[in-house]
Amino acid sequence: MDKKSTIYDAQMTENAFHYNGHPREFRHPRLTKAYANQDFLNSGDARVIRILAEYLEVESRLKHFEIKDTVVFYGSARTQSKSDAEQKLKELHAKVTMAEKPSEALLDELRLAERDVTASQYYEDARSLAYQLAKWSKELDESRRFIVCSGGGPGIMEAANRGAAEAGAPTIGMNISLPFEQIPNPYISENLSFEFHYFFMRKFWFVYLAKALVVFPGGFGTFDELFELLTLRQTQKVKKPLCVVVYGKEFWRNVINFEKLAEVGFISPQDLQLFHIVDEVEEAFITLRNHFEREFVGKPKYWHW
Repeated sequence: MDKKSTIYDAQMTENAFHYNGHPREFRHPRLTKAYANQDFLNSGDARVIRILAEYLEVESRLKHFEIKDTVVFYGSARTQSKSDAEQKLKELHAKVTMAEKPSEALLDELRLAERDVTASQYYEDARSLAYQLAKWSKELDESRRFIVCSGGGPGIMEAANRGAAEAGAPTIGMNISLPFEQIPNPYISENLSFEFHYFFMRKFWFVYLAKALVVFPGGFGTFDELFELLTLRQTQKVKKPLCVVVYGKEFWRNVINFEKLAEVGFISPQDLQLFHIVDEVEEAFITLRNHFEREFVGKPKYWHW
């Protein structure tokens, strides 16, 4: 057995047995109930319990707050708001102006700040789209429909939660413990902020209640979520009519040639119908609203409680 998978060391194992037939003397009685034994619960032996907890606790809370379905936003954790990006650029311009001979490192910082100002438009677009969706959802006769959900961190995730919060709607953050970047943003509804350890449980909850996904430009994590979801739709492991909106035509067509994948036969031409590439907030909103009204509004389809 892997030593790391158990809380018991060799000495404890040896001391657990006695062979002389006399009653054992308990110097330090271990009378802790199993469900209160933190050493055990945090061990490899109890991994399945922790996995179940990340299913049952989330289910319990979502059911209690009557969250029927969600719209999930994906995108880069590094995207800044326009005001933050412009403030940083302004400060760097001042430093460059004051320096007699700006260093290459400072000039590199300035170039990166200019890039971040350009990318900040995605933050503002995600914020605006989430606001419009949340506002529209609040006006439906059915409560708690199409709740904006994100990965709970900064960047595009923050923008989505922020837009929904500004519309006065509940909004979900499904955070995960990571060594960097992943800090819960302040716009998540207090009782709808979740913290995961296991990526696959977090991914399950992203998809389980989702009626649509909106994918903004991002890095490895965003690509991972997008392609896993497209695979689930392609293979019909997810059978519900799930709308996938890919936002930012220039970005996506520069980094992925979807048409080439179909041309060389690695995906089918009809697989290109699994998602919509859009470039404007209003276009994205109309695409999502029409999908919801056609497939789900007034219909308790794919509700789990």
